Amino acid sequence: MADLFDDYPTGPAWDEMIDPETGGSRAAYRHLHAALAQLSAGELRARADTLARSYLAQGVTFDFAGEERPFPLDVVPRVVAGAEWEHVAPGVAQRVRALEAFLGDVYGSQRAIADGVVPRSVVVSSEHFHRAARGIQPPNGVRVHVSGIDLVRDGQGDWRVLEDNVRVPSGVSYVLSNRRAMAQTFPELFAALRIRPVADYPRRLLAALTAAAPAGVDEPTVVVLTPGVYNSAYFEHALLARTMGVELVEGRDLFCASGRVWMRTTQGRRRVDVIYRRVDDEFLDPVVFRSDSLLGSPGLMTCARNGTVTLANAVGNGVADDKLVYTYVPDLIRYYLAEEPILPNVDTWRLEDPAALEEVLDRLDELVVKPVAGSGGKGLVVGPAASRAELAELRTRLVEDPRGWIAQPVVQLSTVPTLVEDGLRPRHTDLRPFAVNDGDSVWVLPGGLTRVALPEGQLVVNSSQGGGSKDTWVLGGALPRRAQGAAPGLPHPVPVATAVPIDANPSDVRVQVMQQQQGRVVEGGAPC
Repeated sequence: MADLFDDYPTGPAWDEMIDPETGGSRAAYRHLHAALAQLSAGELRARADTLARSYLAQGVTFDFAGEERPFPLDVVPRVVAGAEWEHVAPGVAQRVRALEAFLGDVYGSQRAIADGVVPRSVVVSSEHFHRAARGIQPPNGVRVHVSGIDLVRDGQGDWRVLEDNVRVPSGVSYVLSNRRAMAQTFPELFAALRIRPVADYPRRLLAALTAAAPAGVDEPTVVVLTPGVYNSAYFEHALLARTMGVELVEGRDLFCASGRVWMRTTQGRRRVDVIYRRVDDEFLDPVVFRSDSLLGSPGLMTCARNGTVTLANAVGNGVADDKLVYTYVPDLIRYYLAEEPILPNVDTWRLEDPAALEEVLDRLDELVVKPVAGSGGKGLVVGPAASRAELAELRTRLVEDPRGWIAQPVVQLSTVPTLVEDGLRPRHTDLRPFAVNDGDSVWVLPGGLTRVALPEGQLVVNSSQGGGSKDTWVLGGALPRRAQGAAPGLPHPVPVATAVPIDANPSDVRVQVMQQQQGRVVEGGAPC
């Protein structure tokens, strides 16, 4: 205990393990705290080294400025009580159901606009509202097959939604890999604790994709469409294809003929029914979007419109990612579901409102300002940490384009003990639970991706800013018979090896691959 926790500082943020009033551990962490207290600092370092070797053996990497690096995984997990998760999971599912209804509406009859729930100008001015998606009816009505809803805990320990990710949310591969590595590092804890498993995710995802197949297709062919090996999330694309037992393809492996999508194979062409695409909208179909795209396949949108192929997630979902639309989601929940929001938003200023803009301009040095179309932390400005020159430049940009920005108070993200050079220290975290929608229900993966800001005082958790991750343990599952590892019974096919045609410029391909939403990050870093 003395080695690890006697000098552990608690600050203004909510610490999830240590109660500063008593100095003891909170209930959910009691068993973990007791187990860690039995270790010396040297023993914990040894466990961390074992964990790092296990992670490297899995080949878990991210792309940082074109260089493959191991993704930092902290040795101390985040723990969520089962009762608490029974509040979080329904809140995430509720939000996904509302966003699903919103997307079906804005690309259909637009009732919410007509009824004044959300202004038309907010929707049609969104960078990711695509008129090409109007009128496309998904076979089972699902547009948000996979989502990642980013959550934070505020200074009182309450969960709040920070942002929604319903385009191509990335990071679930780290959840699966984290669990395998932690089970090998702390087998005694997995034997003693009732930790809810995460290995069911690939099966759940495949079931949802299969359920989304076009009408009349009983045994659909599902593929994972990747931008290619240069994309920062390629490890995840390959992992999901392998664990689902489906083919991993690039755009040039696909072609459209006779009103359908086909895949080139060594045995000839094979019909494709469902495409779990990890390629951004703008690069998906050069006939409809960017004509210079080297990553998609001409005709995909026509086939989707005709109902002969399902694109998951649907094209145009990014309008629900828009951070200005985010401010209307509580109202959308009430409108579509006739329910009160379970998980509240972070307080947010809409800068298109002149009064809000004036207030924010007066308080720039106190607030966090975000571009509404940004992802991966790109363009975010933390006022208290910004220089005078940065704030002056930001002021000009806000005045020129108030629709393009929102502002929020600085949320003191909750902290979890994290092993750094000085020992165990509190570090700020967020949480991205992943949800899978099969058309009948929304299943929320127990836990999700906990991202941790490793530099002291840092509030931006993205790996491009020096962040890492933690395994997230949700308590209350069945007592394990063995350590949680790979999903039992999953097939292990070898993904299809694909290549860019010889007439394509390799440098052009690489640039486009790295421009994808899941790879578009600050200073060329990683997406999550």
